[in-house]
Amino acid sequence: MRWSAGQGSGNIEDRRGVRLGGGVGLGIGGVILALIAAYFGVDPQVISSFLGGGSVTETRVPVNESPAEAELREFVSAVLAETEQVWTDQFARRGKQYHDPELVLFREGVQSACGIASSAAGPFYCPSDGKVYLDLAFLDDLRTQLGSPGDFAQAYVIAHEVGHHVQNLLGISEQVHARQQAHPELANELSVRLELQADFLAGVWAHNADRMNHILEKGDLEEALNAASHIGDDVLQRRSTGRVTPDSFTHGTAAQRVRWLRKGMESGRLEDGDTFAASGL
Repeated sequence: MRWSAGQGSGNIEDRRGVRLGGGVGLGIGGVILALIAAYFGVDPQVISSFLGGGSVTETRVPVNESPAEAELREFVSAVLAETEQVWTDQFARRGKQYHDPELVLFREGVQSACGIASSAAGPFYCPSDGKVYLDLAFLDDLRTQLGSPGDFAQAYVIAHEVGHHVQNLLGISEQVHARQQAHPELANELSVRLELQADFLAGVWAHNADRMNHILEKGDLEEALNAASHIGDDVLQRRSTGRVTPDSFTHGTAAQRVRWLRKGMESGRLEDGDTFAASGL
């Protein structure tokens, strides 16, 4: 991916020097996250168990940033700036105003308006504060543990979470939550459709960012599609438990995620990504 350091977004909030403590169980092996996020249709990957009780304390520690981490921070900022440009343009073309999300960098654990999350939850979007949360270590894990190397694989992850912000601004997340409340038996299917649409929107971003700024290099699209193929529910379940239970899917299969990401890349049109009307995914 073509990008330049120093030309990134101004909407980065760096909380890597903040450590959480108190009664939230953020110690080693603690699992983490508050559940209010479920109400807003936030990425289900983030939703874990509520560890109620106790107050949350914050302490600040020095941020010792390696040169590699500094470069990764600059890259994330550059990708976020590209999403801002594309979605501002796309919303304006439709007579709407785009409001940039903030991207919060953290280490180990973070407190959001949607609750307390650990790095183990992965990147997530919180609709109630309009922020994307990311531990830079996840981008390394994408390469080393999830078999998805390449900078555009990392860009896809960021663009997917920004896709949830687009859904929130358009009122889609709220509509999905209302349908989940009215039809609990459809909750997982609706979650899958929401996630696949976020994949599609990541593809729409890639298409239009390249049209506007020629960001793509040889192999970039393949890197993103490869990442999508490694984070399908079926692949992750098979890796963790050795079996696949489709009824518990929340994000879609690897094939579905690849299909909708590719469709967004090829189309570039927001209107072509109505995963809720699609008869087959």
